[in-house]
Amino acid sequence: MQVARAGGEAFRSGWSWRRRAWLGAVGWLVALAIRLVYATLRVRVVDDHGVFAARAAGGGPVIVVFWHETLVLIPLLAARWAGRVTALLSRHRDAEIAARALGRLGIGTVRGSSTRGWAGALRGLLAARARGEDLAIVPDGPRGPRRRVKEGVVQLARATGLPVVAFAAAARPASRLGSWDRLVIPHPFARVVLVGGRPRHVPRDADAAAQAAALADVQADLDALTRAAEAAVRAAS
Repeated sequence: MQVARAGGEAFRSGWSWRRRAWLGAVGWLVALAIRLVYATLRVRVVDDHGVFAARAAGGGPVIVVFWHETLVLIPLLAARWAGRVTALLSRHRDAEIAARALGRLGIGTVRGSSTRGWAGALRGLLAARARGEDLAIVPDGPRGPRRRVKEGVVQLARATGLPVVAFAAAARPASRLGSWDRLVIPHPFARVVLVGGRPRHVPRDADAAAQAAALADVQADLDALTRAAEAAVRAAS
């Protein structure tokens, strides 16, 4: 994986140096903790549809989608991915910590969501697309409902012309936080399974029915891949 660029965002302009320093320090600590745990994990990638191989062979970029609860595990995927990755994160303070940590793990970010800063986020994603980077989004973020795909992923696919590829991740043993997404935190020496789906194309001229069908396909892919990842990691433990 190559490190993607992450530009400065205008919404940070009013932040005090203390806030910036605190967020930077926490992001650094989170990234350090993740790196230490990552070094102990036993990771298996299931690539039945050949998306890893296709990207490594020079295939074009894609839109990677995954559930918010697996955010801590997704850098494991990016570390095995051949292209540059830029992820969409919200402007919430917790997302700022995640952005700082992801940056140290080699993943660029743009900031915004369907409820705040979407226009700027879309410009950032289109710019990343123009640079040939892969895009990564969490379709049930930033605040849920958990494991429910929102229509933004379909609109992004139409705007960029990129195929959507769903990924799921599971870890065992692992803990879950009490947050809305029940964030997965793998234990040291845990087994992790990453499962990739098939590319889903959404035509730019897709009508309402075609867009609804594409949304249902992505939802079905994520549901099926999540079940597959969880079953695989249970079987391996």
